[in-house]
Amino acid sequence: MRKFIIVLSVTFVIILVAFSIFSDKTYRPTNAVVLKAKYSEKPAKVVDHSKFAVLQKDFQRPQDVTATCISCHNKRHIEVMQSSHWNWERPDYIEGKGIVYLGKKNIINNYCIGTQSNTKSCAKCHIGFDMKENGVSYTDSTNVDCLVCHDQSNSYLKGANLSGTPDPGVDLRKVAQSVGRPTRDNCGVCHFYGGGGNNIKHGDLDNTMFHPGREIDIHMDEAGPNLVCIDCHKTENHQIQGKVYSIATLNTERSNCEDCHTETPHKALILNEHTLKVACQTCHIPIYSKGTPTNLDWDWSTAGRLKDGEPYEEVDSLGNHVYKSIKGSFTFGKNIEPNYVWFNGTAGHYVRGDKIEDTTKAVVLNPLYGSYSDKNSKIIPVKIHTATQIFDPVTRMIILPNLYADNVGEGAFWKDFDWNIASEKGMKAVGLPYSGKYSFIKTEMYWPINHQVAPKEESLTCTNCHQRENSRLAGLNDFYLPGRDYSSIIDLLGFLLIIASFAGVLSHGFLRVYFANKQK
Repeated sequence: MRKFIIVLSVTFVIILVAFSIFSDKTYRPTNAVVLKAKYSEKPAKVVDHSKFAVLQKDFQRPQDVTATCISCHNKRHIEVMQSSHWNWERPDYIEGKGIVYLGKKNIINNYCIGTQSNTKSCAKCHIGFDMKENGVSYTDSTNVDCLVCHDQSNSYLKGANLSGTPDPGVDLRKVAQSVGRPTRDNCGVCHFYGGGGNNIKHGDLDNTMFHPGREIDIHMDEAGPNLVCIDCHKTENHQIQGKVYSIATLNTERSNCEDCHTETPHKALILNEHTLKVACQTCHIPIYSKGTPTNLDWDWSTAGRLKDGEPYEEVDSLGNHVYKSIKGSFTFGKNIEPNYVWFNGTAGHYVRGDKIEDTTKAVVLNPLYGSYSDKNSKIIPVKIHTATQIFDPVTRMIILPNLYADNVGEGAFWKDFDWNIASEKGMKAVGLPYSGKYSFIKTEMYWPINHQVAPKEESLTCTNCHQRENSRLAGLNDFYLPGRDYSSIIDLLGFLLIIASFAGVLSHGFLRVYFANKQK
């Protein structure tokens, strides 16, 4: 026996030594370490455009700048003109409608409603110049605006109501000589101001993200990773990855947290198991609209009020517009807990001309699809934006009114404040009927929350969801959630099982004592 123990011990020591000698001692950094190293090195500017002879001149028109860009960057304009950023539409699929082209050209939202008949104003956030209602400008390559995405002088500015043309005061020569890789400034000048102002639309994109700190967004923190938009929204041949489901429908070309962090980013197995049904954003974005307030409700039915015959505005203590004659009444919020929905990456849309079947309830303009039983669905956080907007009670269509015009008397609501004329003109512009009658209807839009990721110590904990009262997931009732849900039948059976267990133990003890005494 003693020899056996000695042999076993020696064998064990040999195995340990062999493992120590031949095992791979290479340090394998964690995924987080790899990511920090990757993004700590920012691409250096390798080309100084201010040295190029072709840019040593004063440009009279922005189209002249584009022509100069194309003279070197040949065929890049073709790539841009094939993008949804340029065309304001892309082929998509809507259940029940098949393959359709969707985008700002035909989608309705519950903010400024639609671009149709209002292009001169809306094109301030288009990557082109001289955009026209008839679409002719979409085919002219010299109208591609290279500068809006590549300006690094911080002096480029689109003019108000100039169909996408830059402000006359912009020094085109200075801007052209500054161009480089897009930064948050380039993307944010449009995307942070969607809906007519800072953080109006998205709720998780605002002007604090031009220079964010850790408390705003852990990824874009200037003192930390300092990521810019295109670090996640990868771009190839001017086709930008990512979807916004106010106009998208398909589960393709999305930017996902898992692209960097994988589907098992946690050390704890139980947390990794959650990623099967819970999106990263659900736990890691506990609140949105952290930097500035976002619009939560827009009531168009109150628009048109005048004081002494003139339009007016009212603001709250934080400077938010709570009323504007041209737009109606607003409700804002800040540091908001998201709503939560199941989402499988697909969505539906109300497209202009669709008839509303039930006008007694709110129309969801972009329903997000998903359910617990759908294997591709995960719980995501969303901002739900509500509105009261104009519609035709006879045709049962949401109306696209003409909002903008240069002058009074042209029929635009923002100038003449006449809903009837604005409705007639707007619907005529898109080739749809207008009965001559209008009313207002409740609408909803769902905006997935993907930005303003919190530091990990501020992420949700188990009890935020797994609790009987005030669960974050109280609105999702198509599955059983431990800690939140219960069954009276199961509770009764459990109670009876406990009683039966006690009874069994007591009976067993009693019988042992009884028979032990009986044997004496």
